[in-house]
Amino acid sequence: MEPLFLVLGFLGFIAFAVSTVASGGGALILVGTLGSLIPSNAIAPVVHLGNFLGRPSRVWIFRKHIRWDIVLYYLPSAILGGFIGAYFFAHLELEWVIPIIAIFLISTPFQYRFGKKKQAFSMSLWMFVPLGLIVSFVSSLIGATGMVLNPFYLNAGVSKEELIGTKAVNSFVVGLVQVGTYASFGLLDGVKLYYGLSIGIGALVGNFVGKRWLTKISDKRFLQLVILLMFITGCLMLVNYFTGE
Repeated sequence: MEPLFLVLGFLGFIAFAVSTVASGGGALILVGTLGSLIPSNAIAPVVHLGNFLGRPSRVWIFRKHIRWDIVLYYLPSAILGGFIGAYFFAHLELEWVIPIIAIFLISTPFQYRFGKKKQAFSMSLWMFVPLGLIVSFVSSLIGATGMVLNPFYLNAGVSKEELIGTKAVNSFVVGLVQVGTYASFGLLDGVKLYYGLSIGIGALVGNFVGKRWLTKISDKRFLQLVILLMFITGCLMLVNYFTGE
């Protein structure tokens, strides 16, 4: 086995363990680290394949906490957005959306008053329809936007387990569309499949480790971790965007 595959497996483990505890950020960790390991045009497809392979175990682990009402509103439009985004990825480059996402993430500590507020705005179920379309579209373009969803889920009043379980279901189904579309355009051939498989195997282990960590933290600490990771992620995205890394 090539050393690169072991490195990718380890990154998948770290990314999914962290994203289980902080409800996201795993894909962004992968996007930020894979740039120096694989070609840039392979990052989004490989990340989505790795995530797709790692999602079933997370769905199973949190199956009792899934908010199916949110899934019902979010998923249909998200499937459409995932397909359209993957199509545009194969034909266009729309990296200008990255700083917009970064600024939104950086603003979250101020929205929640640094963890003192449980909710920053009112979130109705119907709002998940346009949210699914937009977020999955952008996710297909840059490889990761899962953290963007956290404020919306939190403002819908979900618990930490519900947040992780519901996102896992939505991400898995949308990932099926994204990976299938990437493959149909020839973006997941050859060694890219092995890259994604390595990440997926690491992610499988990371899910179980992250679940054990999650049971040891309070809801308040969970909210603080989510906010902190969103802020850090936004800063890193801006730095990488403007430095061209």
